[in-house]
Amino acid sequence: MSDESRSAGPGLPIGPPDATRVPRYAGPDTFARLPRLQDVSRADVAILGVPFDSGVSYRPGARFGPQAIRAGSKLLRSYHPALDVEPWKVLQLADAGDVAVNPFDIEEAVAELQVAATALYEQVAKIVTIGGDHTIALPLLRAAYAQHGPISLVHFDAHLDTWDSYFGARYTHGTPFRRAAEEGILALDSSAHVGIRNYVYSPHDFSEDRRLGFAIVSTLDIARRGVDDAIDRVRDRVGEHPVYVSIDIDVLDPAHAPGTGTPEPGGLTTRELQLILHGLVGLNIVGADIVEVSPAYDHAELTSMAGAVAAFELLAMFAKAAS
Repeated sequence: MSDESRSAGPGLPIGPPDATRVPRYAGPDTFARLPRLQDVSRADVAILGVPFDSGVSYRPGARFGPQAIRAGSKLLRSYHPALDVEPWKVLQLADAGDVAVNPFDIEEAVAELQVAATALYEQVAKIVTIGGDHTIALPLLRAAYAQHGPISLVHFDAHLDTWDSYFGARYTHGTPFRRAAEEGILALDSSAHVGIRNYVYSPHDFSEDRRLGFAIVSTLDIARRGVDDAIDRVRDRVGEHPVYVSIDIDVLDPAHAPGTGTPEPGGLTTRELQLILHGLVGLNIVGADIVEVSPAYDHAELTSMAGAVAAFELLAMFAKAAS
């Protein structure tokens, strides 16, 4: 274990290096400079990287998302004022590194990630995954389902991701939640998309999504009714079920997150995403992902920092629920 790491005291969590002694641009290249999983005796939550983008349908590059989000996370500070919590003083958090999945065979990559995530759930209670394209949500949901049974999905995205296939391929970044629904992984009567907007291929896309059982809180709904209404609708929908939160960074407007593969104008602000996440504190969130950060299209690290902030919000939510 690095002597830069600090502990709040005997038996208490080990956190990042003290930023008054080791500048935030130095130190470990882990998420928020947290200790690596192998360097702690136990962990409550693990950050898992999945550098994979073979399932994209437009611009590639999300395979470099995990390293970009980790770089963006160096700017994070420890105290979350809105939730009044310091995550790494409440929970033992650790970076589990990256899963090296097959970049040439999508189905093999999905199987490899499912095995890795299932094994990680045997070590930690919750996983926050940084991707990677949205294909990776399916094996992560399978692993969460193995632990918790049917999962309520709260899916932040510009797109439905419930299409049946692309060019005959059933495993892509636009199909994970169709496959999860077909496999019985999701509690569909308590799952919702948040941030859906703009254009689809036909009205059939929405009718198929409704047939599967999803509810939609669109970007226009949020613009017209506000974030509090969105929070109430999601909380009413989810109820007491175990929840998986999946955040495609393109839920944000390209003004806030240009570095993504399928940007859609008219999205949420980073602040709106933060506020909605704050409103979900107390739900039984068992896992989460932040995906589709593609740094080659980013500028000024806007997207990687937004991804890092989204991950930090989730960690703070876990800590708040535990404190």
